[in-house]
Amino acid sequence: MNTLEQQLLNNYQRDFSLKSTPFSEIAQKTNTDTKTVLATINKLIKEGSVTRIGPVFRPNTIGASTLAAMKIPADKLEIVADLVNSYVEVNHNYERQHEYNLWFVATAPNAQHLESILLEIENLSGFSVMRLPMVKEYHIDLGFKMPLAKKHSSFVPTKHQSTQAVIKHSTLPKDETQTRLIAEIQSGLPIVEEPYKKIADKLSISEEDVIRRIKIMLTTGTIKRMGVIVRHHELGYRANAMLVWDIADEQVNKFGTLLSQENCVTLCYQRPRHLPHWPYNLFTMIHGKDTSSVKQCINDIVEKHSLQKMPKATLFSTRRFKQRGACYSHANMLKSSEPQTKVANHG
Repeated sequence: MNTLEQQLLNNYQRDFSLKSTPFSEIAQKTNTDTKTVLATINKLIKEGSVTRIGPVFRPNTIGASTLAAMKIPADKLEIVADLVNSYVEVNHNYERQHEYNLWFVATAPNAQHLESILLEIENLSGFSVMRLPMVKEYHIDLGFKMPLAKKHSSFVPTKHQSTQAVIKHSTLPKDETQTRLIAEIQSGLPIVEEPYKKIADKLSISEEDVIRRIKIMLTTGTIKRMGVIVRHHELGYRANAMLVWDIADEQVNKFGTLLSQENCVTLCYQRPRHLPHWPYNLFTMIHGKDTSSVKQCINDIVEKHSLQKMPKATLFSTRRFKQRGACYSHANMLKSSEPQTKVANHG
């Protein structure tokens, strides 16, 4: 990884410029030219290290989403995984080491659409889907430091306070233009010198209106961050575990807040229990260079917060069946024909 690639990956995962020529700004700050910046970004996308440059939407602000899990016999796992992958509403799909061995995230324009997809998956596969929608978010702002730290291989410095102020009462326009804009940027900005102008021309609105609407989504919290979206496995974070806890309801906020502040915890949120087979209500995601570094992080957390007696389960990822950005647009809610990448024995 050369210096420019490292700068692009480290410095632009959030707070991406909303000025007319953002890539020219990057070129000035990195002592190079716009053409080189654009070529480098396209190279990283082609290699798979970067999926896109664009928004990460806050869950359930412009649509409905849920984490879902299924118990699938080993000899039918790939068949069911392929079925799940075929839905464009599904953006992440992983095998994990647990009785519940297939885990995916589904996103749709509304709750009714989302439920119809889950019911269809159940009917076509013959297996039930456990719905685990988010109850409360403690930390969701996935970012990865490059190159991967050698001494602290599970350290992922994602704790970042955005410079964008958050407005409590949304002023997000709810019109056809806004819907079309979300559909246009959900897969990333065009990698051209004037990306916002290109979007504006396609939507037949002004560049200023495009930028204004994106700013509103940032300040209202609809967009959590705007920037380079990386693929952690391709960049050296080859292990991850979903560490789930059975915590008394009155203590969830306490421990959710504590665990979300740990550097190696990349995601932390509360989800519903499904008794008696799923008693866990606090979810923490941990990424690392390898399995041993993730296990070390877990041990450190348990020791630090005296959680030795707290019921928990560790679900390591073993295969990635699908990983892509969420799709919110009605127009794009068709069965996906794009090829899906399967990667064995990693996070």
